[in-house]
Amino acid sequence: MRTGCETTMALELMYITNSPAVALIAEKNGVDRIWIDLEILGKEERQKNMNSVKSHHTLQDVEEISNMLTKSECMVRINPWNENSVDEIEKVITAGADRIMLPMWKTVEEANVFLKTVNRRIKTTLLLETKEAAESLDDVLRLPLVDEIHIGLNDLHLSYGLTFMFELLANGTVEQLCAKMKNAGIRYGFGGVARIGEGMLPAERVIMEHYRLGSTRAILSRSFCNTEEITDISEIEKVFAENVRILREYEKTMPSKNTSEYMDNRSKVVEAVTGIVKKIKERKNA
Repeated sequence: MRTGCETTMALELMYITNSPAVALIAEKNGVDRIWIDLEILGKEERQKNMNSVKSHHTLQDVEEISNMLTKSECMVRINPWNENSVDEIEKVITAGADRIMLPMWKTVEEANVFLKTVNRRIKTTLLLETKEAAESLDDVLRLPLVDEIHIGLNDLHLSYGLTFMFELLANGTVEQLCAKMKNAGIRYGFGGVARIGEGMLPAERVIMEHYRLGSTRAILSRSFCNTEEITDISEIEKVFAENVRILREYEKTMPSKNTSEYMDNRSKVVEAVTGIVKKIKERKNA
């Protein structure tokens, strides 16, 4: 993959919420996708020891928020493919979603039946978050109805038996997957970003990797505005707006960076991730 700034446009930002008020704040501040999360099957068991977002959203949330949005997409993550998936897809489309996301797929057959069921009635996203999905990517990229693919680092690193989700960035897995999608002409993104100045792996380092690898989108983490801790709507708006503004200002510096700066950042990502993994393992063994 060519080193340097592959992405020239600002990253498309996604934010998970089922609060109409927060969704409108996110839309106002340039968030491209409001993410309604209907996935519940198997998620609690997979991520039981992780401090990850486990939502309890409903079809009613899809209806309410999709009707309110005027600029942002309403994106809905459904459950992994199962015997009720066709019915779930129909209900999500009827509820007004602009985009539907399939998580935890493992085979080209699962991806294909999902895409054919939706049949371009709304936009689709394949969430690549299993080792099997990564291994079947070449075949999936040959499917005619693929809109885009997002690499889900949380579950994918668990699928590979790794310790820290950004090990996938440090060990070259994300780069290899991005290269395949780029060569196929499919839009892609990976993981998410914390607010500038935060994150076990600093957000600045992750954003530079998004740009180096040609990623087009990222999820905004809870650190942008943790609505479990901040409940006053005016404070939520203030915090959210400020953190997105700082992120966008940092993004504006990306095109001016040269190849050596991107590769230096890449080296620092590897170094930082190695250190983080070592500390996590030491704590577990203590």
